[in-house]
Amino acid sequence: MSLWLCLRFEQLPLQCLNRNEDHPVAVIVGQRVLRANDCATALGIRQGMGSATVRALACDEPVQLLERDADEEQRCLAQLCCWAYGITPTLQVWRQDCLQLEIEGCLTLFKGLDGLLDEVTAGISSRGFDASLGLGPTPTAAWLLSFAPADTAMALQRPLQERLSSLPLSLLEDFSTTVDSLRRAGLHRMGDILALPPAALARRCGKDFTQLLQRALGQREEPGTDYQLPATFSDEYWFGYEVKTNDELMPAIQQLLQCLCRFLRNTQLRTSDITWRLIGIDHKLSDVRVCSTSSHSDWQGWYQLSRIRFERLALSGGVEGLILECNSLLPGQLENIDLFSPRNQREPLAALLDRLRNRLGLQAIEKIGCRDEHLPEFAVMVSSDHSSAPASAASAMPCAQRPFWLMPEPRPLRQRGDRLYWSGALELIYGPERIEDNWWRQPVSRDYYIAAGSSGQHYWVFHERISRQWYIHGVFA
Repeated sequence: MSLWLCLRFEQLPLQCLNRNEDHPVAVIVGQRVLRANDCATALGIRQGMGSATVRALACDEPVQLLERDADEEQRCLAQLCCWAYGITPTLQVWRQDCLQLEIEGCLTLFKGLDGLLDEVTAGISSRGFDASLGLGPTPTAAWLLSFAPADTAMALQRPLQERLSSLPLSLLEDFSTTVDSLRRAGLHRMGDILALPPAALARRCGKDFTQLLQRALGQREEPGTDYQLPATFSDEYWFGYEVKTNDELMPAIQQLLQCLCRFLRNTQLRTSDITWRLIGIDHKLSDVRVCSTSSHSDWQGWYQLSRIRFERLALSGGVEGLILECNSLLPGQLENIDLFSPRNQREPLAALLDRLRNRLGLQAIEKIGCRDEHLPEFAVMVSSDHSSAPASAASAMPCAQRPFWLMPEPRPLRQRGDRLYWSGALELIYGPERIEDNWWRQPVSRDYYIAAGSSGQHYWVFHERISRQWYIHGVFA
């Protein structure tokens, strides 16, 4: 059997725009109040009131009136879907203000229903939302039960019809005409119509109304589209108070990174770039970008890099919320691990480079690589771009017998008879490697050799075939 958990965000039109409970706030549609926070409700402001009435009630304490933003509501639901995907892979958006989670298959992961509900309520609260919960064998039943008291909405041990019976018919707002007709006949509760013969109910209320009840009871299959993974990730944390120091941000950073990396592992994705957005008390945003030389899904690695970046950040004002965004998701790749060497024995070079770049700046660390050039003095390049993939074995072959250290320009060697000298006599031990290039400008034709000095040092020397001169070009480490 299926078990669905409905998360109904009744205050979503308000909380997606303002989560501050310190002063009265209301969301209006067409000059009518749609939602109001607790401060506004305490002043007597109710749903459906006109804006003029609201201002009259709040003459001593002005109420902030906000226009409803449906796009922002859907953005918040998309963020909540990213978070909920870490709980169950089967979920869907429902009626524009609900999430439906199929949780039967993941109860063992959370060690039972109580553990799963604790994870859900903690995740919703940390994101600054309030939700009403309902549990049922179908999405429709779970949604209806989200309007019931908690002891009924979550009481799986009781029969479904018994739990639904006390709910008012007014919840079926899609069938307002039918509900009005039933109310005039003295039927006000779900239990009143569930007790009627299905055939008689269908004749009186119509096919669509009857099918809705059948879907709620599990007698008809539910339509719906499962959640599709997005191309980006976004999640947020609201503190509920003013944060003034960087250390106070760290627990929220850790929690958001754990959610991100759980999402990446579940979707078999990785990332090499994340962005933190700090939401100030004045609602101004400031961005902090954290980069890695390799794409991965290790939250501890991202936490270490984020901590380094925030240590260098001076907060210009109080912070109310924190957003984590990841706009570059890459397919996961298998990591090569040495079977006989403990991973913690030595820090990987990539991790060291990441720490240095995030502490000193993205342009502080440069790398040396090879260009597709024949002349050695042009083939070596220095770049601060760490995003490019490492060179393949085939492209690195020309550099295999070449030194890491090249002189700024070739320097002539002393020659006595058949012997070459550079801090002592040299002996040619490998070569030649002929390089000819630049024929269209200044022709170059060289035969390169590896030479050994008297002290055991190895040098890279060449014979310029045009001028018939010997030069030293590099030193091997």
